[in-house]
Formats: sequence, C-alpha cells, structure tokens
Amino acid sequence: MVVRDNVERHQFLLRTPSSVTPKPADRTQFSLPTDAAVRIETDRIALTANTVVCVRDASGTMLAQIDQQGAERFGAGSYSLELFGGVKTYLEVDGPLSIDAEPLETVVSFEDTREVLVGARSSHESPATTVTTTDDPLDVMRAVSVFSSALKTTSVERSYPTLRGHPPLLELGDELHIPDGLTVPDTGIRIELPPTLRHIFVATPLAYYLGAKLVPSESPRLVTETGFVHEFDGPHGFEENVARTLKQTFFLDCVVRTEGIYDVELHERQTVESRTTLDIEGLYDASLSERLAAYFDVPYDSIVDLVPEWKLTTHVAPESDNIELLPFVTNDLAVVRTPSGTEVSHSEVQTAAVDDFLRDDIVRSAGTTTANDTYVRPQSSNSVEQAWISEGTPVGASKTTPAAYRNRLQREPTTGDIGITVVCNDQEMLAESDIVDDVYGSRDGLSFDVDAYYNLSRAELREILAEPTDFLHYIGHIDDDGFQCRDGKVDAETLDHVGTGAFFLNACQSYDQGLALVEAGAIGGIVTFSEVINSQAVGVGRTLARLLNGGFPLQASLDVVRTDSDIAHQYGVVGDGSLSVVQAESGVAVYCEVTETTDGPLELSYHAFNTSRAGIGSLIIPALPGGSRYYLSSAGVSNIEVTEDELKDFLALQEIPVVYDSEVYWSDSFLA
Repeated sequence: MVVRDNVERHQFLLRTPSSVTPKPADRTQFSLPTDAAVRIETDRIALTANTVVCVRDASGTMLAQIDQQGAERFGAGSYSLELFGGVKTYLEVDGPLSIDAEPLETVVSFEDTREVLVGARSSHESPATTVTTTDDPLDVMRAVSVFSSALKTTSVERSYPTLRGHPPLLELGDELHIPDGLTVPDTGIRIELPPTLRHIFVATPLAYYLGAKLVPSESPRLVTETGFVHEFDGPHGFEENVARTLKQTFFLDCVVRTEGIYDVELHERQTVESRTTLDIEGLYDASLSERLAAYFDVPYDSIVDLVPEWKLTTHVAPESDNIELLPFVTNDLAVVRTPSGTEVSHSEVQTAAVDDFLRDDIVRSAGTTTANDTYVRPQSSNSVEQAWISEGTPVGASKTTPAAYRNRLQREPTTGDIGITVVCNDQEMLAESDIVDDVYGSRDGLSFDVDAYYNLSRAELREILAEPTDFLHYIGHIDDDGFQCRDGKVDAETLDHVGTGAFFLNACQSYDQGLALVEAGAIGGIVTFSEVINSQAVGVGRTLARLLNGGFPLQASLDVVRTDSDIAHQYGVVGDGSLSVVQAESGVAVYCEVTETTDGPLELSYHAFNTSRAGIGSLIIPALPGGSRYYLSSAGVSNIEVTEDELKDFLALQEIPVVYDSEVYWSDSFLA
C-alpha cells in the first residue's frame, strides 16, 4: 500500500504480507489532523528502515518512541501510532501489538488480522487568504503583523515546521484591506521599527515567529507586555541583531519543547544544560514574554556553536516590487538581508580549463553567447542556502523570482508515478544519457515514469516542454537564441507554458533560458553561467542526477558537487533552490565526510540538508555507532571515530554520497 502526497509528490510505502483493499474512513477518528483516511485489514505492516514510530494511548499520552533497532510490546487497548515516513502517516488500531525496529525495516505486527485505520496529512501549506496593502511602510507594517495568524500554536512547539502555516499572501493595491476572520494571536509582543521597507523586510520573519506586531518607532527594539526590552541596535548592526534574535529564540524553543509532546533525548539540550542555568522544565509552561526574558539572559556567544546552520538567507532589495514576496520569504523562516555583495567579472566565472580543453573537446553552446558582466557574489552568511532577490546574477546563491514562489504555491495535485524526462539533443553528448538506465528511477520503494527523447525537432521540443513532468534533464546546446534542435532553435522566452516542476539545463550559458522556464511555469532549476566543456559537463550531470534522485534539493546538490568538480562554480540555481525532485529517504538529505586520523581510526562527520518535508526545526537520529541521541536536523555530527567495519555497517543502511579526500563517492561502493 502506498500513501501519496500528490502535491509535494512524496510517497510512503506500507508493506503488508498480502494485498489489501483500502476502504474510505472517517478522518475525524484521528486525534491529530489528517487530510484523508482509509481502513485496511492486515496482521503486519512493514516500514522502511529507521522509520521513527511514536505510540500514544487513547488519551493522547505518549507511551513510547521506537527508533533505531528498538522494540516495544503493547497489550490490549486502543493505540495511535504516528509514523515519521515519506508522508506524515497515522495508524489507529487496537492491541495487543508489537513494534520492532530492525536494521533493514521497522515492523508493526498484531496477534491476528484486524482492522487498521490509516490517515495521512500533506506537508503542503496554502495561505488562508490575501491581504491587500499599499506600499506605504505604515500599511505594510499592519499587513505583515497578521502573518502570525498562520501559526498553529504560540507555544515552543511552533519550532516544529508542521506547526507553522503559510502566511497570508500580500497584494499591492490602492488601500490597506485585511480580510475579516483572521485570528492573530495576542502575545503581547511588539517590534518597534523605523518605518522603512528595509527595516520591515528584515524584521518580518521574526515578527511572524514571535506573533509580534510591527509598530513605528525611531529606534528598533523588541518589547514584551511585561516591560522586557531587547535592543536591535548595537555593535553587530540592526540586521545581524535581528538574525541573532530569531536564531536564539528558535533554538532555545527547540530545547525547551523536549518537555512537551515529543520527549526525546536531544543532544543540544544536554549541552545547553551543561553551560547555562536555564530552567528548561519551568520555561515550558511559562508565557512567551517570560521565556524571551530568560532566553536573552543567555549570552549568544555561549550557544552560537549549538545553533543549527540556518536553512536560508534571502537577500531582498527593499523595494515596493518585492513587498508581495514577503509571505514566501517568511514561510521559509529566512534570515533577511539587504543585498550586498562583490561584483565578479565574467572571466572569474568562466573557468580557465576551457582554453585547455577546446582543442580536443566541444562546448555545449549552439552558437554565439553574450557574456553577462553583472555577476555578484553575495556577502557570506552562515546559512546552508542563499537566495538573491535583486539586480544582477548571483554566484553561489539562487536567483529567486516571484514567479518561482507563485508556481510552487499553485502546484496542482498530480496522481501517478514521479515523472522524469530526459532530452538529449546532440549525438556527441550521448555519454551523459546513460543516466536514464543507471540513475533515474533507481530508488527502491518509489515509483517512477522515466522517458527519454533524442534529436528532437523544434515542434517536438515545444510539445515535450509543455507536457506535465516532475523533472526535465536537458543535454545539448544552448545559446542566446535558445535550445538547439535538429531543425533550428526554441527560445524559452516564446513559451506560454511549461509543464515541468524542476529542471537541469546542462548546456552552455543556460541561465537566461532557465529564467524563462520559471517565468513560464517551472518552480526552479539548475543552469550554467558560461561555456561548459562537454567531457566535464558529463561528470557534473551524472553526479547531480544521482543527488537529485536521492532527494537532495537543487541548491544543496550543487553544494555537494562543488566538493570535487573544477567547473561546478559555473553552475547555479534559478527559481526556488529548496525544491527537491523526489523525497529524501530519511526526510533530510544526508551526506558524510570520512577522514583518516594519524593514529588509525577513521573519523566520520554526518551532514543533513533540510527539505520541504523536514524543514528547519526537524529532528534527526543518525544511526551512528554507539549513538541513540537526537539532533536538530541541520546541526550535523562531527568527528565520530569509527572502525572500518563500523563504517561499512553504517553505509550499508542507506545509499548516500560520501566525501573523501575532496572527492564524492557513494556508500554502496566506497568501501567495496
């Protein structure tokens, strides 16, 4: 039986000893929110390895949490099982039952065949309404102050991504209009700011998370109903102080919430308790104002190494045209900066290796290309990903556009298998097309529909681009006039609509054509800034294909490829860089680094990228030797000493990339 999220295109396989016939069920029978429910009859359900299972009784009390190689038995009674799989899934069933987390699968079994209710909830969030505002900063302040109406709680549990809803959309108009029916939490928190778009843009994600109102003032600061004041001016500057406030509040909420509905052994809590005098148990039931006062008694420098690497920094030009982007930036809980960077010349982007290869190899341009001389490298941040919403072509960040956000929001539910389309429009580049058989669709437990096309005409390519598919991988020539076909060229700027969600244009200088695909309906894709050498592009294409097939988001895939590729800096992302083509097996996209030590043992470091299914605030429990503690998902675990046998056992659990000596390998062959 397959549970599908037809909007986010995620799947979760429930294996039963024999086929079952799901019948509709009443989803209100579940204690936690579900979007759909069925009933089945079986005596056993097997899940993918390392699926965490939380068990609650009929009153909602947590009885157990079963994770790596654990086992629990439960007697007669009614139970609710929460399954942390590819799609948030719940089981309602009567005991007795047993749960065994084995190395290769987790098994829920019953004494005999019985009825099991299966419910599921999509991770896709849609805004509840649209707020109209003028570009007057005072109106914008009032408009974004209602963003917190999307929070499902103002307790510390809002640090879980599933309890933070999408803020209302913003639309520019002639007057401010806030629809009736929006329930804004009364937290007693306000953020005082000079009424400028720059200050508002930077503070909006923090205001959303805290349920705070934005009010005009000469100096920026946070004020609570109890009189506590936290200033945003200081030696680090306004933008950095706001970022630190968001990170510190969010991180300590993640620590305090371990007193709540998920009582887990969290590494970060143990470390915070060893360094501070925070009353974590008492703070769980405290008011938001009381918690904030206690949080900011803790010096930021004492916890900065524990704060997880932030998922996203978005550089947003404080202009009227970007006001409508604020709900999307806030939904990502991004750190917002005013755009600042260093201009980069085209010669720096174009690798010197081109000259050496041109004599014996081909480039992937179809003709003349015009060098873009407005490249910019954004000011460095401490985030996994960066997005650029301003003039210029960013190097090392996604070029994000309003169309990308809107296209993702308007993504229609799609039934059927995950669609992968590969187009190879040049005979000399066939070496890269072996990914059709070797990579795409090779994931166990996921259903794919992979189509490959070769040497297309203009009409055929236009038809393929219009067809609905989850991912398009294009191999061929591109120049200023468009995609090379056997009878001419197709300029993406002339397309009314494209059906693909994500794409990879592995061709020379495909940046402008990629932006045009986003404007025509795509959500995001990987493109090139300059000429790329065919033989090198083949290597990048194969590695990226395998990462994307493994669930890595677009921007994160490029980060890993840059580890061992001389030309990966010639590739970038347009649109939404956080988009994943398929789901990551464990919710987060994982890679490991292995290093040798001077005294014998190997050292293993474990890194995780957040995804749409496991956003910032999610938990991971790496199956590391001797470890059973949880970590915040993007925090990572470094320098774990392992023997070669322990490393083999760990890498056998899941196929993931392994970085060793500045090269990318794969776990299924690294120690073979």
